[in-house]
This record gives sequence, structure tokens and C-alpha cells, in this order.
Amino acid sequence: METKDYIVFLCYFVIVAGYGLYIYYKKKSASGDSKDYFLAEGSLTWWAIGASLIASNISAEQFIGMSGSGFDIGLAIATYEWMAAATLIVVAVFFLPVYLKNKIFTMPQFLNVRYNGTVSMIMAVFWLLLYIVVNLTSILFLGALAVSSISGLDFQFCMIGLAVFAIIITLGGMKVIGYTDVIQVFFLILGGLATTYLALDLVSSHFGGSGILDGFNIVHEKANDHFHMILKPDNENYIDLPGLSVLIGGMWVINLSYWGCNQYITQRALGADLSTARNGLLFAAVLKLLMPLIVVLPGIAAFVLYKDGKFTQEMMAGGELNPDRAYPVLLNLLPTGLKGLSFAALTAAVVASLAGKANSVATIFSLDIYQKIFDKNASEKKLVNVGKITIIVSMVLAIIIAPHLGIDKKGGFQYIQEYTGFVSPGIFAMFLLGFFWKKTTSNAALFATIGGFLMSIVLKFLPKFMDLSFLASTGFSVPVKGVYEIPFIDRVGFVFLFCVIGMYIISIYENKRGVVPKGLEVDTTMFKTKTSFAVGALIVLGITAALYTIFW
Repeated sequence: METKDYIVFLCYFVIVAGYGLYIYYKKKSASGDSKDYFLAEGSLTWWAIGASLIASNISAEQFIGMSGSGFDIGLAIATYEWMAAATLIVVAVFFLPVYLKNKIFTMPQFLNVRYNGTVSMIMAVFWLLLYIVVNLTSILFLGALAVSSISGLDFQFCMIGLAVFAIIITLGGMKVIGYTDVIQVFFLILGGLATTYLALDLVSSHFGGSGILDGFNIVHEKANDHFHMILKPDNENYIDLPGLSVLIGGMWVINLSYWGCNQYITQRALGADLSTARNGLLFAAVLKLLMPLIVVLPGIAAFVLYKDGKFTQEMMAGGELNPDRAYPVLLNLLPTGLKGLSFAALTAAVVASLAGKANSVATIFSLDIYQKIFDKNASEKKLVNVGKITIIVSMVLAIIIAPHLGIDKKGGFQYIQEYTGFVSPGIFAMFLLGFFWKKTTSNAALFATIGGFLMSIVLKFLPKFMDLSFLASTGFSVPVKGVYEIPFIDRVGFVFLFCVIGMYIISIYENKRGVVPKGLEVDTTMFKTKTSFAVGALIVLGITAALYTIFW
């Protein structure tokens, strides 16, 4: 990058940090209440909640990994984004009312209220490990890799810089995170659109077109096979996105588990009233519809240019084609100034996501582990201080672990999705039945947690030691280098059904033996929505359906 790019980036840093300090001192609570610090109770507006949801969700794995998947697979990878728009509506209507009515502030707290302390503590420890070892490290690794390749700065320096920037934001609490995320999302979208514009303009000029509309038409013509949402069994990428399963199968489990049972996502809405929280999720759903334009389309454009001989060397890593290099390569082609803006957008995505994860780690450790095990009488101020120390410790651990993180040749985004799928079926089954079936017992929940994980491992690795060629005709398995494997989205769906059936059998058995499960306060009036929300939700769902119809 040149001097102007660094000036643009510095302006971004000053604006975000300055606004964060302003929010911190303006909305600082004199009482130092822990729920106010961790949840920004009653302080976030609907637009701050929606923007913060997107900022926490979109990070390097989307910008780098999803663009790489766009290069390799095509628009089909956008199903994660467009299905998320529909999922957010479901969560807003059916999940949020249950959380808010029962005054749930953390996911382990929900498990304690609905099941028991054992289930809650096991999952609290599990989530801490997941958020630190998987989420923080992967975001830090991919983010530092991207920032280093664009700026030319040392990888370790970039990693430490991103972590420090995120700590500065996170120590201010959820209020600072929520409101600074609005600025982060502004830079994220503006810089992302600039990169998309450049990519389409490059395609247009390279093939003799005029303008970005010509560029899009050329991309669609040259890479028509990259514009299908539903892949056929004979597609080499079917193992990652198995046909109709992205519409009616395991994709729903993955999305509902992520958006509805995930601390660092739901935390943004748990401190607000129901109407504000629902509008925030609706706003996030609208932004989700835009994401493929920002993160997938540039990858497809890079594929078209690469196939025609452009930046063939830049796309190579270790002597092999690396699709995850598509987005950094495009950023390096941006003109001075715009490169700094897009660099700021990528950094904003990484920092906001790191801050969100670190805040959730601090919330779970302080409220669900430290207060229950180490100091039951801890003051509000002490809980906040413990949370701040936890933020710093978790980020240091992520810095230590991140360089050793291995991401296989599937690409960053697909790698994260697949291995998160080992745990999401059991978690979602445990939450779903806990919400809506009063007979669900604690032992059934433990079965879903442990049994679901073990079944995921069995379905992942067992087919490699068996002759499952007869499954090829069913569409549930395809040959991968001579080995048959169940597509991981199908695996998620199968394991979810296994968990639900197992939970049902265990619960019925224990009910007959006199076990009376703890219930939640749930009634049908909770699920009624305001007219304005209902209209907005129908528009989002209509657009989602239209996109799938157009790009079927």
C-alpha cells in the first residue's frame, strides 16, 4: 500500500477508536453493573443490534474464505448468506421471545434454567473452548494472513495488531462494541462494494466491455456453471453443498444453531426489549441479502480472469492453486485510496468479529463459571473486572494458538463450516426440544451433546473404511479421490435426527419413571409480531425465494 492508503486506514482507526471512547464515557454506567457491561441492557437501538450482528458474523472467513469458495464453487456458496436471512426471521419470531420472557442472558444460563447445572457447566466449558480454540484463532489467523498479504507487513505483527485493536474495542463492553459496529459495517459494505466494482470493471475491460453491467454479463457468460444455487450429484463440489439439502436438509440445522443458539450472536439482542430485538434481526436479515454481492461475486470474477490467464502466479501458493488468495489479489489491484478503504473494510470485519467473540467468552466465563464456582458472592464491579481480564487472556491464547492452526485444502470458509458441524446438531436438538417440548429431560440433553458429537465422528470417518459405493445412486454420497464420503451438510441433518429420536426415547422412558423436567414460560401470544415487522419479514422471505428461483 502507498501513503494515501495508510492515511485512509488511519482515519478509519481514529474514527472507530474515537467514537468508541465517546460512547464509553457517554453511556458509562455509574453502577458498573455486569449485565450492563456484557449485554448493554436497554442501550442498543435496532439498527445497532442489526449492524453488530453482521459485524460479528462477517469476518475474514467470509471475505477471504467465501470469496475463495466463490472462485472454486460459485454462487452456490451464497446459500449460507441467503438462508441466514430466512433463519434470522425464524429466530426473531420463535427463539427471541423465549429467551427474553425467561430473562435468559447467556446460553449456559438457558441450559441451567431448562435442564440442570451439570448440563450448563459442561456446555459453558465446551463453548469457551470452542470460541477460543476455533473461533478466535481461525478469525485471527485468516485475518492476519489477509492483512499481511495486502499490506506487506509481518504476519505475526498483523496478528498482534488485530488482537490489540479488538481488545481496545472489547474492553469498553457491549455498548461500545454495538455502536462502533455500526461504523465497522459501514466501512465493511463500502469497501466491499468498491472491491466488487473493481472486479467487474476489470472483467469488462479485459474482455472489451464497457462498465460493470457488461462485466457482470461477461462473468455470467464465461462462468455460467458458477451461477447455480443447487448443485447436481455429478458436480465435484457436491460433497460441500449437496443439492436440495441446502434448502430442506442440514443447512437449516447449521443456520438455526448458529443464529439461534450461539452466545456471541444472540447476545446482541438479549439486552433489548422484544420489539427492538426483532427489528434488529430483521435489519440484519436485509444486510445478509447483500453479502454475496460483496464476498462471493468478486471470487467468481477472479475465477473468470484467472481462466483467461490473468494473475496466474498470484493465485498460486506452495506450487498449487489456492482459491483463498482471490480476494487479497483483487484488493492489491485497487487504485491508491480505494485500496486503503477496502483494507479498512477487511480490518473492520476482522476486528468487529474478534471483539464479539471475546466479549462472549468473557460473559460466559464471568457469569456462568467464575460466579458459580469461584466466587458466588462476587460484586458487580468484580465480575466486570474478571470479564476484562478474561478478554485479554483469551486473546493472548488465540495469538499463541493461531499460527499452528491448520486449514485443509477445502478453503477457510468450508473448513470452519464442516468442523463446526460436529457439534451443531446436538446443540440445536437440545435447544429446540428444550424450547418447545416440556417433557425433555436433562439426561436427554446430555445424550444430544455427547451422542451427537460421537455420531458425527462415526459418520465422518467410518465410510472411509467401508465399501459404500451402493450409496452413490442415492445422492447421499459421492466419490472423492476414490473414497466415498457423506456430504457434511447431510451428515449434520442425519445426526440431528439421531439426537432428536434419542432425546425422545430417553425423555419418555424417564417420564414414565417419574422424572419431572423443568419447564420454561412459553405461550402462543409470545410469537405474535407487529404489522411492520411482519411486512418486512415477508419482503425478506420473498426476495430470498426469488433469488433461489432465478439462480436455481
